[in-house]
Amino acid sequence: MKKYFSLFILSITITLSAQVKMKPVEELINTQEPGWELVSEWIGKARNSIEVLSVDMTKAKDALYKTQVTTRSPMGAIIYSTGGILIDSGWIRILGSGSSKLNRSLPEWNKGKAFKDFGEDTPYLLIADDAVGGFFMLNGGGLGADAGKIYYFAPDSLEYEPLDLSYSDFLNFCFNGNIEAFYEGMRWKNWKEDASKLDGDKVFNFVPMLWSKEGKDISKSSRRTVPIEEQYHLNLDFRKQLGLGE
Repeated sequence: MKKYFSLFILSITITLSAQVKMKPVEELINTQEPGWELVSEWIGKARNSIEVLSVDMTKAKDALYKTQVTTRSPMGAIIYSTGGILIDSGWIRILGSGSSKLNRSLPEWNKGKAFKDFGEDTPYLLIADDAVGGFFMLNGGGLGADAGKIYYFAPDSLEYEPLDLSYSDFLNFCFNGNIEAFYEGMRWKNWKEDASKLDGDKVFNFVPMLWSKEGKDISKSSRRTVPIEEQYHLNLDFRKQLGLGE
C-alpha cells in the first residue's frame, strides 16, 4: 500500500488511555464548536462518492458515551451525527453509531477486539474497514510510537501498515484521495456494482487468499461474501500462522 498525506492537519481530541471515570454523554456533546459543521463542509467539497447514513439519536448517544470522545472532534461528530459513512459505492465503511446499512457502532465493534469493557485502556481503535477485508485502525500506542495515527491491517499482506495519517487526514483521503490507486490490484471488473450491493457487515472473501502468491491476480480468484467478524478473526489467525505476530 502507498502512503497518503492529506491537506488537513487537525488533531483529534480522543483519549485512548484508561478511563478512571467515564464522562456522562452530556459532557461530550459540544454545542459551541460542533465538529459536524466542519465534517459536513468537507463532505460538501468531496470529490469521491459519499453516502451519509441516517442516525438514531438513542444509538448515537449510547455510542458517544461508550467511545468517550467529544462531538468537537471529527470522530465524535461522525458517531453522534451519522449511522456511519459509506465511501466509493460502499467500498470503505467509516464507523459511526450504526444503521440498517451498517449495523455496527464504533464502540460495539471494538469491544472484544481492542478492549474487553468500555472505558478500558485500548491499544488501538478499529475506525473503518473495506469490502475486501481490510481494516483501518487508530493507533492508541499498541501499534507503534506514532499514537494518534492510522494503520491499515492489509488483506494482501496481513501487516499493520502505517499510513502516517491522523483521523482527520484519513477522512480527507476518503473524501478526496485516489482510492483507486490505494487499492491497486485489489479490484476487479465489476467491483463497483458488487460493492454497492454488499451488506455493511459483510466483506468479500477470496480463494486463493489475497496475501498468498497465488492470490496476487484477483481476477483469477473466486470470491464469496462472509460476515466481517469472521474475516477479521480469519486474518488474525493467518497472521499468527505466518509468524507475523499476535
